[in-house]
Amino acid sequence: MSSASQSDAAPAHSLARGASAWPARLDLLQSGTGLLLALFMWVHMLFVSSILLGNDAMWAVARFFEGYFMLGRRVPALVALVVATVAALFIAHAALALRKFPASHAQYRTFRIHMRGLRHEDTTLWYWQVVTGFALFFLASLHLGTMLTRPGRIGPFESGDRVWTDYMWPVYLVMLFAVEVHAGVGLYRLALKWGWFAGPDPNRTRRRLRALKWALTAFFIALGLATLAAYVRIGIGHASHYGEPYAPAWLSGPAP
Repeated sequence: MSSASQSDAAPAHSLARGASAWPARLDLLQSGTGLLLALFMWVHMLFVSSILLGNDAMWAVARFFEGYFMLGRRVPALVALVVATVAALFIAHAALALRKFPASHAQYRTFRIHMRGLRHEDTTLWYWQVVTGFALFFLASLHLGTMLTRPGRIGPFESGDRVWTDYMWPVYLVMLFAVEVHAGVGLYRLALKWGWFAGPDPNRTRRRLRALKWALTAFFIALGLATLAAYVRIGIGHASHYGEPYAPAWLSGPAP
């Protein structure tokens, strides 16, 4: 090898050896925290929607997470621990995601110009993921703060009071659409990024994943609207007895 070719190869070799692995690590952490949060939100929606099966069903779910059926008493601190864990994941994910947000008005304007010119659905989906993520930074923080400071106020009447009398239903209504769109787009992009469910035809895989994403988003939004409507109805009916906890008819003694 000539001396000239050796000098040309040396900088490239040094650059490759000195490249930082941290951007890839942070990207992996962002993907991991986003996946955990999206799955948690879907499971959370299923548990919250137990109100559609009746007040007793929702009461039993709430008491289960407080350890009532295993410990013989309520331990709201268990709920607070779960909320604190989710809040930590939420903060970490938000901080990691901010790396990819437009950092100035000029960057945002440039992105909007490219988005309109490309007319690419996945690019538009990323834009809405950014918009909903920004909204969730405020809406989810409010909800998590409420649950962290009042973990014992969960139940058919207690949640109905919070939704209606405490005027949280507008927050939950907007948050429902924001979180389901954000989570759905996030999981769709993760599946594409990491090659989950990849088939021989990438375009066909993309179309199928996109259809599945919209189907899941529509399902959870419909379920969320029905659930929110149920809590509003309970809250309206219980407004004159605000603060009184729910107790199943079969439970002897005061509500735990």
